[in-house]
Amino acid sequence: MRVVLVHPNYHSGGAEIAGSWPPAWAAYLAGSLRAAGYDDIHFIDAMTNDLDDAEVGRRIAALSPDVVGCTAITPSIYKAERVLEIARDVCPDAVRILGGIHATFMYKQVLSEAPWIDAIVRGEGEEILVALITAVDAGRWPDDRGSIAGLAFRDGERIVATQAAPTVKNLDAIDPDWSLLEWSKYTYVPLGVRVAIPNMARGCPFTCSFCSQWKFWRDYRVRDPKKVVDEIETLVRDHQVGFFILADEEPTINRKKFIAFCEELIARGLPDKVKWGINTRVTDILRDAELLPLYRRAGLVHVSLGTEAAAQLRLDRFNKETKIEDNRRAIELLREADIFIEAQFIVGLENETAETLEETYQMARGWDPDLANWAMYTPWPFSSLFQELGDKVEVFDFSKYNFVTPIMKPEAMDRAELLDRVMNNYRRFYMRKALFHYPWRGTGFRRRYLLGCLKAFLKAGFQRTFYDLGKVNYWGPQSKKSVDFHFDDTRRIAPAQTADWESAAERAAKKRESRLAVKACGGGSEQMAELVDHETAPPA
Repeated sequence: MRVVLVHPNYHSGGAEIAGSWPPAWAAYLAGSLRAAGYDDIHFIDAMTNDLDDAEVGRRIAALSPDVVGCTAITPSIYKAERVLEIARDVCPDAVRILGGIHATFMYKQVLSEAPWIDAIVRGEGEEILVALITAVDAGRWPDDRGSIAGLAFRDGERIVATQAAPTVKNLDAIDPDWSLLEWSKYTYVPLGVRVAIPNMARGCPFTCSFCSQWKFWRDYRVRDPKKVVDEIETLVRDHQVGFFILADEEPTINRKKFIAFCEELIARGLPDKVKWGINTRVTDILRDAELLPLYRRAGLVHVSLGTEAAAQLRLDRFNKETKIEDNRRAIELLREADIFIEAQFIVGLENETAETLEETYQMARGWDPDLANWAMYTPWPFSSLFQELGDKVEVFDFSKYNFVTPIMKPEAMDRAELLDRVMNNYRRFYMRKALFHYPWRGTGFRRRYLLGCLKAFLKAGFQRTFYDLGKVNYWGPQSKKSVDFHFDDTRRIAPAQTADWESAAERAAKKRESRLAVKACGGGSEQMAELVDHETAPPA
């Protein structure tokens, strides 16, 4: 029983400027397959090796698999669909499977535009994929596909979704097969060392309307910190990994387990061998002010903070002054602990203006983080926010949903001007850092790391890969009129997906009516708030 996993060849000029990232999904799925007795597993990393369609086809054909599996986030969906179309052409008898967050929620869209896909794995794939492979191996495919939870597939003209599979309850039992990856290819540019992306938890206790993590993983589950450190120790010892980023959206949510994780790293002497970074929220940094020195001793050197978009502030969605002061204080605390700070700004909302973009630059200059990133606002098509935006969303070419392409068009400017002003922020911020900060602030590791970050930016800028500038024909302010984002205007939401959204909206409306009825019958707001707090509180 031969299984071939393929990572599609998609590039956007975003996070990849800092390095070549190992596709962790393949390792986690391969580990579960091996535990179930399936050892004939192969991996084609088309993205890292920049393989064209012809080469992908040759490699799949040479392996002659029984099953071909691929994954996709939203911007890589068309590349993933193409991989499986190629698999159909070169190995027509192989079962073709797609997984990942986009296909999970947009399966009607995907199966409408790519009918050659035999099955979509909906949700986290370890247990679902094992059940599917077992059915294929036993000759029960496709007859038994309707009895396997967590799938979607076409049955003639119908699109069928089986019942949702339960989430993986015992994350600690998953033993990823990291040997599947070509480790010499995965490098973190700022330090020039091998990089990994393990995860400590799955899910999120918060349910933000613009986010997808809580919807995909559903239950919030945290692994045993010692098991996570076991995995990191293996990555360091067997694959010479020198830097890792925890894949969690916010690994500091469960404070107790995060502290235990740091203490375990220190106890094993790993901070001398590997450094690491995380994404987290300003509120967690303020909460853990006294613990930041511990985190630094554990090897935490880079924190990416979700700060603000000035355009959001002008909508009075929260208290501007308090929020700005919180951001400033969090950055100060991290600096005092000798942890590098990356401030993340979201730009390109519908109410973005030249003034709000300038305000984010002034914020970055005033707060003085080590790094700053201006990401284009991207409404995920499977988020409730996407549907709420309605006709304000004009672009349905999901290959551009990559945080570097302006999906939304602000009312006060066109997309080319938005890009130009964002690039102006980058130019000013990093010019000041290059001349007055990076070469002179600190010595040893701090100076090497900052100069490494600058190298990553300069390399991407020289190659015109940063923000896809070369592809969109942007060469500076003088080229604004010639910028072309190459949106595929033929892309539309499939009728089947639209009907599914409308049905979901009706169900949501009924739930809202039910909640209002409960409240009218005596369920006060304090009682509701207490219930919500109880349900979403992280485990101790």
